[in-house]
Amino acid sequence: MRLSQMLFVTLREDPAEAEIPSHKLLLRAGYIRRIASGVYAYLPLMWRVLKKVSQIVREEMDATGALECLLPQMQPAELWQESGRWDTYTKTEGIMFSLTDRQQREMGLGPTHEEVITAVARDTIRSYRQLPLHLYQIQTKFRDEIRPRFGLMRGREFIMKDGYSFHADVDSLKQTYQDMYQAYSNIMSRCGLAFRAVDADSGAIGGSGSQEFMILAEAGEDEVLYTEDGKYAANVEKAVSLPPDAAVSPFTKYEKRSTPGTDTIDKLCQFLQCSPTTVVKNVLYQVVYNNGLTLLVLISIRGDQDVNEVKLQNELTRLAPNYEAKTLVALKVPDADEQQKWAAKPLPLGYMAPNLADDYIAEQKQLHGQFLRLLDPTAKDLTNFVTGANEAGYHVVGANWGKDFLPAAVVDLRKAKAGDAAIHDPSQTLQSARGIEAGHIFQLGTKYSQAMGATYTSETGEEKPLVMGCYGIGVSRLAQAAVEQSYDQDGIIWPVAIAPYHVIICIPNITDTAQVEIAEQLYTELRQVGIETLLDDRADRAGVKFKDADLIGIPYRIVPGRAIKNGKVELVTRSTRTSEEIPITDVVSTLKQRLTV
Repeated sequence: MRLSQMLFVTLREDPAEAEIPSHKLLLRAGYIRRIASGVYAYLPLMWRVLKKVSQIVREEMDATGALECLLPQMQPAELWQESGRWDTYTKTEGIMFSLTDRQQREMGLGPTHEEVITAVARDTIRSYRQLPLHLYQIQTKFRDEIRPRFGLMRGREFIMKDGYSFHADVDSLKQTYQDMYQAYSNIMSRCGLAFRAVDADSGAIGGSGSQEFMILAEAGEDEVLYTEDGKYAANVEKAVSLPPDAAVSPFTKYEKRSTPGTDTIDKLCQFLQCSPTTVVKNVLYQVVYNNGLTLLVLISIRGDQDVNEVKLQNELTRLAPNYEAKTLVALKVPDADEQQKWAAKPLPLGYMAPNLADDYIAEQKQLHGQFLRLLDPTAKDLTNFVTGANEAGYHVVGANWGKDFLPAAVVDLRKAKAGDAAIHDPSQTLQSARGIEAGHIFQLGTKYSQAMGATYTSETGEEKPLVMGCYGIGVSRLAQAAVEQSYDQDGIIWPVAIAPYHVIICIPNITDTAQVEIAEQLYTELRQVGIETLLDDRADRAGVKFKDADLIGIPYRIVPGRAIKNGKVELVTRSTRTSEEIPITDVVSTLKQRLTV
């Protein structure tokens, strides 16, 4: 392709809308253009990158025996109502674009396709002889993000590969899950990316287990905790660890003490000269279920630990049937305005005890009259601890469970953090890194098949629910993540496998006949052997061309400049910025060798 004939416009300044390097560079280098918030046009250079990523994904998926298909983007609400996710996606998370057609039927633009593929399986799979079956697609998805940001990282329209497998039993599912783990690892490696596979929370999709494939980058929205022995890695939302040992409490006698101005753990510990590991702090949350019920949750946890809200949300979802509900609509720490809506009297904030009385909750319709009390194991194991006295300006010391306070239901709700000891080997310390989630694989089990009546007839003639797996990879996100992982002050540094072109030939002086002839000769020869080549034949200064070549990140640059008098051209490697002069006759063989290494 000749650059003079391409839609190609670069910017010298960072666009005001862009926050992270990859977003700035893709806009500046003319790869994408913003059309609306979270909606981008993929321009020719970007589309070449996306096609290359898609092809790598296709090859690895096809190698596992998966079959490509294409599912509808417009999905009827009835399918999502069957699975129980319509309210979650349109109200709780509000992530689905929903609409009503002219026949007043509710529809949604697909953020994912579990319901559709399960309906297909329900209509087509009859016998165990048809199993296992694995279908996948590469398609545009739609999600109404609250705050679209970072370009293609968190957009409202994006390209995704999603696959779904169907099995007669869990053992078969685990085999395909392992195949997908390997396929996804191959995809990341072939795209030239540094990545880490980590244990993850299954979120609204659900299932018994899942793993994310994180592309390591400082701008990553996710925190990954891992051990250096390579035996453990997890998203911080899912991570587990051993908390530091608690200090011995300096208090041996139960008593109430005046502790003015100690409404935080730090202030309290300074005042009492004690470790936060000897304190039980009590954190209040407010949850609203899909049936409109508001429930107040009081969590007792060790003073040096924080609540993992993903773990809490999962526990509250598990308990939803106890309150005649299915899903959560909202979960938060209630602020002063929220408290006024349900509190019968002012709360002793900063001084609450595990036995905060239920009479703080007003009698109201759609308001549960009792606190749900949960106890984290870190607090359960404490003796002679410090905690609130349910009176502003006062705490109790030397308290014990079973004697001074009744223990609540014990649930692991603590947030693991860097520096904690690993469970599998306490000598290993959790390390922290930032990551961009580019892939996610799930063992769904029978969640959707049971809800939607997707069954098969077993070898013994029994009708059983299909066992399912789900496997997604963000094609457009992966492409931008590659930029976030590899760039410098001058622009993008594409991995060779997904670069839009392998080589760019920059003619320094378009009026120099000799330079043009050599450039045209090399352009033809390189293309003939399958090396994707871009010819910068624009009537611009050499410096402008070199800057643009660095900005767009093509792996190799050929410059037919002064050295052609000696039968040579300059070859610049973008990743290392090294420059060398090589004979014109060796250009094709040299690049063929380097591009196949």
